[in-house]
Amino acid sequence: MHLAIALFIIYAAWRLSDWRNWRKYHATMLYITSGGLLYEYLTEDYNLWIFHPDFLYNQTITIIVYAVMTMPLSVLIFLSKYPSNGWKKQLIYILKWVLIYAFVELALQLFGRISYKHGWNFWYSVLFDVMMFPMLRLHYLKPLWAYLISIIIIIILISWFHVPLD
Repeated sequence: MHLAIALFIIYAAWRLSDWRNWRKYHATMLYITSGGLLYEYLTEDYNLWIFHPDFLYNQTITIIVYAVMTMPLSVLIFLSKYPSNGWKKQLIYILKWVLIYAFVELALQLFGRISYKHGWNFWYSVLFDVMMFPMLRLHYLKPLWAYLISIIIIIILISWFHVPLD
């Protein structure tokens, strides 16, 4: 299933993204990559969610595929198609992406490709997505603010879920 998601995102990015201007989105693509890898580093022995690999690759490769391909390409699509005006259109667009991510995660859960630990659950993932997509847009527009707010969010999540940092 992870492989199917990755292949679908590659296809969707190829068809839907603004490849002429990919450099405009590159920093935000790296922002989500670094966030995913930072999560893996900070929670190495205390994962809140775990991807269960498909038959073609192991846990580490699954994480790398999401961190360096699937997530950055979805950010490229998200930012490429972001409505330029009208806060209602922008809100609906963000909610659409939250629903897409929620649907994919629900499918992963139903097929046994993701599990939760230490108090995390599907609804926390949905809330995380509600926060993540505006943060991606903020990073695109004002990266320093996004980094500052991200540090605050990380501290809150580490505290809330009692992630040990030793």
